[in-house]
Amino acid sequence: MSDIIQLLPDHVANQIAAGEVVQRPASVVKELLENAIDAGATNIKLLLKDAGKTLVQVIDNGKGMSGTDARMCFERHATSKIQKAEDLFNLSTKGFRGEALASIAAIAHVELKTKQENEELGTSIKIEGSKIVSQDFISTTKGTSIAVKNLFYNIPARRNFLKSETVETRHIIDEFQRVALAHPTIAFLLHHNNNEVYHLKSSNLRKRIVSVFGAKMNEKLVPIDETTDILTIEGFVAKPEYSKRKRGEQFFFVNDRFIKSSYLNHAVVNAFDGLLEQGAHPSYFLYLKVPANTIDINIHPTKTEIKFDNEKALYAMLRATVKHSLGQYNVAPLLDFNRDANLDTPYHLNSNTKSTQVPKISVDHNYNPFKEENTRTSNVSFTPQKSTESWESLYTSTAVTDAEKQSELFDNQQEVKTQKTFQIQRKYILSSIKSGAVLIHQSLAHQRILYEEFLESITVKEANSQQLLFPVKISFSSSEIEIIYTIKTELENAGFSFDEFTKDSVTIKGIPTSVTESKITIILEELLSDIDLEVPDASFSHFDVMAKSFAKTLSIKTGTQLSEREQEALVNDLFSCKEPSISPFGKPTFKTLTLNEIDNLFNS
Repeated sequence: MSDIIQLLPDHVANQIAAGEVVQRPASVVKELLENAIDAGATNIKLLLKDAGKTLVQVIDNGKGMSGTDARMCFERHATSKIQKAEDLFNLSTKGFRGEALASIAAIAHVELKTKQENEELGTSIKIEGSKIVSQDFISTTKGTSIAVKNLFYNIPARRNFLKSETVETRHIIDEFQRVALAHPTIAFLLHHNNNEVYHLKSSNLRKRIVSVFGAKMNEKLVPIDETTDILTIEGFVAKPEYSKRKRGEQFFFVNDRFIKSSYLNHAVVNAFDGLLEQGAHPSYFLYLKVPANTIDINIHPTKTEIKFDNEKALYAMLRATVKHSLGQYNVAPLLDFNRDANLDTPYHLNSNTKSTQVPKISVDHNYNPFKEENTRTSNVSFTPQKSTESWESLYTSTAVTDAEKQSELFDNQQEVKTQKTFQIQRKYILSSIKSGAVLIHQSLAHQRILYEEFLESITVKEANSQQLLFPVKISFSSSEIEIIYTIKTELENAGFSFDEFTKDSVTIKGIPTSVTESKITIILEELLSDIDLEVPDASFSHFDVMAKSFAKTLSIKTGTQLSEREQEALVNDLFSCKEPSISPFGKPTFKTLTLNEIDNLFNS
């Protein structure tokens, strides 16, 4: 039998490796930014086109590379970060495997320009699908510029799996924010399709957080600072009143590396015990410093998960530190059993202060409330009625004749007969049908109604818009403004009208007729959250996401009391929908109970 095992060609092996390292344009951004930081750059520019599908370019002022290193960096497992296996447990750099550039070069057109400070000329290398097309000497500035063009050009199936431009942009911004927050002393610039999204100057940690998430973030932050033998914690948590319904602004950094840890997240949430509403999530920006030899960061290809040697100790310290800061800054009550009791002494008992004056109370000893001639000082007279008159009037008001009772009973019976729907616990609507009864979830049913109305008005009809008497200015972070701008056309088709876009705000002068002014901020925040969570795009692109988001935000909520007319209108509108049985998010809107099923409830 002939041998069947053979070595894969290098370009095939590189494409397979690229599937692990490069999942989307955001993966390229992460690797290139981290390389720039490892090169000692103090100024980094990120340029994007078409959410990174056409171009991802990173320009830095780092130490640059020699001609030989420039060629070697595209070889697999070629790295300057480690030399032996033991180095894996004492890492101080971002990258170390030597796979990133080789993987990127296997699935894109790459152009590298680099120069070291003491060299007169730099090096330019062009690569297409792992093949070096050219290498030349060029005149360039100190540092490195690497441009990745036409990502996945030779793997069209992989390119087809990419999401919409808005979603991919969101992922890139997430990676950019993580790197920028981890290194506040480095200046960053982000341009997307020639529009400036971020221009972050070298600053301290607090200023960097505010510059990334907007000026309104400043008032939300509570400082965290603690140093122990095995751990240093600094950063900020947001005050409980600014907690969010969905996880978003939650950042852990260990030795300047962004990580994800449900275990440490649990410690922070525990510290907020009793301060958050049900289902709310705290925001935090926490920076942990631990000895490099006490962690293993080589347990996941994306290096966002870390194994700690002493997880339980870190958990306890993190929880205690956050809890202490919340109390120290009067965000949470703090019990201090070491308080000096003398500090609680009333002022008038303290020998160093004047005694306070006790307020005097004057009493009119001649006042008699039972004297009819008594008149109150407020010029309002009060004359009590005779007790017999009161009892007689009470008896008269409650006496009902038999004829009246029968009339009331008849009216009630008539009302029961004519009423078609009943609301149960302000959550469900019960309606009678020929085969039995139908139980409708009022919120989910209204979502379906609004979803189809919005989808029709956005895609088929000309959207109705109402102009605001006074334009509304809403503050957002730079990344959120970028997302809103990318879906500006779709929002305008839905009925929104925009007056001005700035780096941290958007001014709205018109809204859909079905939207109230008080709901504008809520709708846009929910829409951004849905895009961030990648609500699946339908054939209508963002129209579908918008319709779902609007329907969810504006629908009748559980606990809303509905009149009989409102109940009937909801039932009629639901069964006029194309898909009345399910909500826009796939949940059933109603359940039917046949007469046999109802009979069985009493026969069992």
